[in-house]
Amino acid sequence: MKYFKSQMQQLIKENKELHTCFKELKAEYGLEKNNALKALYHSEVADGGKYQIAYQALEHPKK
Repeated sequence: MKYFKSQMQQLIKENKELHTCFKELKAEYGLEKNNALKALYHSEVADGGKYQIAYQALEHPKK
């Protein structure tokens, strides 16, 4: 699975819990938006993370 900034932004936009985690990461560690997105991807999406299926669904939208 590959990281795509646009997919992460969409996932965060659609999920309130993930959006809260994103804001907390930025504030707590002083991360810039892009770095916070990548950190969230690796902690919550990649390698069987809690949001992996939702992220993959954005990659292959239903027709």
